[in-house]
Amino acid sequence: MTTIIDVRAGEAQEGPICAFRACSCHWGSGRHRKVSGPTSLLVPRWVLSAIPLFPEREKKISVSHYHGILNYELSVEEVCSLEQLLADPDVDYSDPGEQVFHDNAWELVSRVPIGLRRFLEEFRRNDSAAAFLLHGFGVDDSAVGPTPRDWAEAAAAGRTRREELFLSLISKCLGEVFSWPTLQSGRMIQNVLPIAGEEGQQSGHGSEVLLEWHTEDAFHPYRCDYLALFGIRNHDRVPTTLASIRDVHLSAPARQVLSERRFYILPDDEHLRQLAVERPDDPGLLRMRAMREDPEPVAVLFGATDSPYLRIDPFFMRCADGDVEAELALKELVTELERVQQDVVVDAGALLVVDNYLAAHGRRAFTARYDGTDRWLQKTVITRDLRKSRAARDCAAARIVV
Repeated sequence: MTTIIDVRAGEAQEGPICAFRACSCHWGSGRHRKVSGPTSLLVPRWVLSAIPLFPEREKKISVSHYHGILNYELSVEEVCSLEQLLADPDVDYSDPGEQVFHDNAWELVSRVPIGLRRFLEEFRRNDSAAAFLLHGFGVDDSAVGPTPRDWAEAAAAGRTRREELFLSLISKCLGEVFSWPTLQSGRMIQNVLPIAGEEGQQSGHGSEVLLEWHTEDAFHPYRCDYLALFGIRNHDRVPTTLASIRDVHLSAPARQVLSERRFYILPDDEHLRQLAVERPDDPGLLRMRAMREDPEPVAVLFGATDSPYLRIDPFFMRCADGDVEAELALKELVTELERVQQDVVVDAGALLVVDNYLAAHGRRAFTARYDGTDRWLQKTVITRDLRKSRAARDCAAARIVV
């Protein structure tokens, strides 16, 4: 069965958690605090860190009852603080789609509300969930204008500067934003919207076909740690699909096989299409073609054996010819991920951040109208360690991975 998570801005999945005085304690292997009040309960530190201890600052905090997804709702005070930061006339905000903004964003991170920063740091450091939803940063539907016809128009229009700044600041709290030369001219902020003529593509610009679930850029050794999707518009409530490796149950033999380098993941078509006509000799495109023609064998599961990470893209992957054991193991994993996947609706003002090592994501099919009201998300890809890709970047400071 498929489950839909309602992420309408301003709504909490559950009632607000009231603020109480707290004291530190330990529970299991993770640090928690005991909350005293009408009843006593143990809650994770990330929850408590976002719960103000003063009634006048109370805000809604909820933990999704869908396994593997956390919810964080911005308080009124946090929204006001963020709006003031983004509108500060003393801050020279450059285009968030360009590298220079992200080079200087560290100066602004300290002004992001502390409760929000604590939540993001707990998520980043502790692998605490496969994804989280942050909502409460409203989007003015008329101010952002009609959904653009394509990503180039969206980038040129500049009507979503406020939203791009917000997405960039949250992304910076998690790591370093980077991009690929083969996607949307290497812009740091990318637009996910339907494009006429690409309805059947396996990409963020398709619509009429299911975008098969996958980990982002699974083929690449320098793929992102986190994928961030911010809702600009989603009137039709088209769901993003999400499946966590933590929810699957695999046999021991399958787990062993999936941990061995017996699988080949190819670059998806979008990495090959966009530069093919305009810059066919671009080094980034040539690199993608080489990886398509001669892929390296990789493991699907890696990291800790008892709590593995995941890289998978069934639509663009294969096993070695005749490796029946690998094919059966992959089929078992695919069946399990299909079983546990959820539908997550990212409405305007909602931010979905997916841990790309813990979850696969995709999108349900929908009918695009191309009338300016279609689904429109903005995306960043984030790495915890930009240095590891140094061999694939022009210089140490560069953010485009070739």
